[in-house]
Amino acid sequence: MKLVRYGDMGAEKPGMIDSDGTLRDLSAHVSDITGDMLSDASLAALGALDPASLPVVAGSPRIGACVGNIGKFLCIGLNYSDHAAETGADIPKHPILFFKANSAIVGPNDDVVMPRGSTHTDWEVELGVVIGTKAKYVTKENALDHVAGYCVVNDVSERHFQTQLTGQWTKGKSCDTFGPTGPWLVTRDEVEDVQNLSMSLDVNGKRMQTGNTNTMIFTVAEIIEHLSGLMTLHPGDVITTGTPPGVGMGIKPAPVYLKKGDVMSLTIEGLGTQTQKVDEDA
Repeated sequence: MKLVRYGDMGAEKPGMIDSDGTLRDLSAHVSDITGDMLSDASLAALGALDPASLPVVAGSPRIGACVGNIGKFLCIGLNYSDHAAETGADIPKHPILFFKANSAIVGPNDDVVMPRGSTHTDWEVELGVVIGTKAKYVTKENALDHVAGYCVVNDVSERHFQTQLTGQWTKGKSCDTFGPTGPWLVTRDEVEDVQNLSMSLDVNGKRMQTGNTNTMIFTVAEIIEHLSGLMTLHPGDVITTGTPPGVGMGIKPAPVYLKKGDVMSLTIEGLGTQTQKVDEDA
């Protein structure tokens, strides 16, 4: 099942993508796609609906972030062995954790706006994991049972802010619009093997990132086990799980960063595609 939120920012409605790719309205059944309706029972009730009985959404409305009222936006850094190699970083012994401010969250096709003074804004295609049921001290053997589904995330990063402004990575990760999420939430039953999903990112039509979740250092299950031992994971929390090689800061002989007018296009196998145009704050 592919769940989606559509409409103006702040006034999104819940929807479902049927097997033909048609957007259908779910407003008669749920008020929004948020943590309180991501339990297995709630998702099963939505899955039992006949998509043909749902109203077709006319036109081409804006698509919002696939989860509303996201709780925690947790991010794992340096979690692909081939990305760690391109940056010259050591393989971490434990998952590296940072947070992205919820004010960074936008729809999958909304503009990415570089903040004032930005000269090192970079791209990162990532697998997003959406928690469906409360997780505390879970093991990797049952960790995925707590997942509602998966989505595409662009972990946009301002590298100068991230590494040179004294402090933690969050400074370069939390700028407004730096968290495009979606286009849809694909429920976990539709993802046969989350550790074998191809992923890519293009800038202006040129392939920059090519990867697969099979090169993760810590699997999705291991990440959930680790994080749930530190804090309770609640329904509606989102975890981004790292990026494969091909980011701008890793390009040799000189890094390449985003500029106004650039267009990013991100895809993860079975999870859809995002496209963002880059703008800059006045």
